[in-house]
Amino acid sequence: MTGIVVKSTGSRYLVRIEKGEVLDCVLKGKLRLDGRKTTNPVAVGDKVDIERDGEDTIINNIHPRKNYIIRKSINLSKQAQILASNLDQAILVATLVSPRTSLGFIDRFLITAEAYSIPAKIIFNKADILDEELFKLQQEIIDIYTKIGYECIVVSGASGKNLEKVKDLLKNKTTLISGHSGVGKSTLINAIEPTLNLKTGEISSAHSKGMHTTTFAELHELRLGGFIIDTPGIKELGLVEMKKEEVGHYFPEIRERMNDCKFNNCLHENEPKCAIKEAVEKGEISEERYISYLGILNGEEMDWKEWEVK
Repeated sequence: MTGIVVKSTGSRYLVRIEKGEVLDCVLKGKLRLDGRKTTNPVAVGDKVDIERDGEDTIINNIHPRKNYIIRKSINLSKQAQILASNLDQAILVATLVSPRTSLGFIDRFLITAEAYSIPAKIIFNKADILDEELFKLQQEIIDIYTKIGYECIVVSGASGKNLEKVKDLLKNKTTLISGHSGVGKSTLINAIEPTLNLKTGEISSAHSKGMHTTTFAELHELRLGGFIIDTPGIKELGLVEMKKEEVGHYFPEIRERMNDCKFNNCLHENEPKCAIKEAVEKGEISEERYISYLGILNGEEMDWKEWEVK
């Protein structure tokens, strides 16, 4: 039988077969993929072959993935965790307050999606609690991302603002939905598909950070068509399998100009006749995005507090 992995708990996997039945499965032996150093050989979204073996149902083969998205393992920095595979798109849910999503995190998510050929979009949630200053800041940020080709939608999972736009975005596609804990992913998903009744969490008043409510990535079927993959809130999205000189390739505005640099190996930092630095000076590339690029290049993360309303 062939099916799709809909949930992984680390040692056991729920697999949905064609008839809609969901089976509890285990791995056959020590199945590994392509020699990759990952903490989970099987991920949500994987297409797998399964067989009965006595009382157990065993995953004995994993089909080639068309794509996948990963993050660094929290405890094993040299290893990575595959968040999900075989995606049509990835959506990052971001918020300007309660909790605050950093620009570095947004850009890390976007370039990770770019690196694995997954179209990415940004949903700015909690529009109902923004004051005038934050609303203006949010629009400035949206202008930056839409200019370089990323679709952005402002929503409120609590009030229902623009939910129809989100539904249109999700219809008949397999979508990864991610973001920091507390940004309202589960509330948003419940508003789109109330039958799921996902657990929602509160914001920690001590640190204004969300408390984890989703423990493992899970694939959910939508009545409107398509699937969504809800992932655990990510505190840190590390860039793996990416060399320093490759980072610029995953910034669309840098990628389209890098061949105009004098040096082929230009990192767009201190090199002479750099087309990227010239574009920043002319206002053709957002200075904020360039600063974020340099931060990622050097292992730093830019925070909202470094932004000022213009």
